[in-house]
Amino acid sequence: MKPRTVVLTLAVCFIGTTLCLAQQNLMGTWKLNEAKSKLAPGTAKNNTVVYESAGDSVKVTIDGTDAAGNPTHNEWTGKFDGRDYPVTGDPNSDSRSYDLRSAHKMGFKMKKGKKVTTTGTIIVSGDGKSRTVIASGTDAQGKKFKSTAVYDKQ
Repeated sequence: MKPRTVVLTLAVCFIGTTLCLAQQNLMGTWKLNEAKSKLAPGTAKNNTVVYESAGDSVKVTIDGTDAAGNPTHNEWTGKFDGRDYPVTGDPNSDSRSYDLRSAHKMGFKMKKGKKVTTTGTIIVSGDGKSRTVIASGTDAQGKKFKSTAVYDKQ
C-alpha cells in the first residue's frame, strides 16, 4: 500500500471511532443535579434527558418543567451532524442541531423559525458519569440568559 492510502485509511478510522465513542458517551438516561447546577432564573428546567438509538439516528427525549413550574416534554430525532432536525413539544424551538466536537464534547443550536434562540456545549466527564450543559440565548421575552446544568448518568 502507498503511504498516502495508509494515512487516509487511518484518519477515516480515527474519525469514525471518535464519533462512535462520542455518541456512546451520551447514550442513556441523565438526571439533573440541581445542587451542582447554576440555572438562570425564570428559565425551563430539564429534569431528565434520555438519549437512545433510533435506527441510524438518535432520539433525545426531555422531561422537565417550564418557568412557571408546569411539566414539559419534548422530543428530537436526528443525527449529530450539525444539521437542523425538527423538535416536537417545545414552545421555544422548532428545530435543533447537534455537532460532535470530540469524544466528550458536543455543540448544539436551538432555533425558532430561522432564528437561533439558544446555543451551547455539552461536555461528558472522562469517566462518563456526569455531563455539563452550558447554554446561552434569549428567552421568549427577549431576555438574555446563561445556564450551566450538571446531569448524573443513571
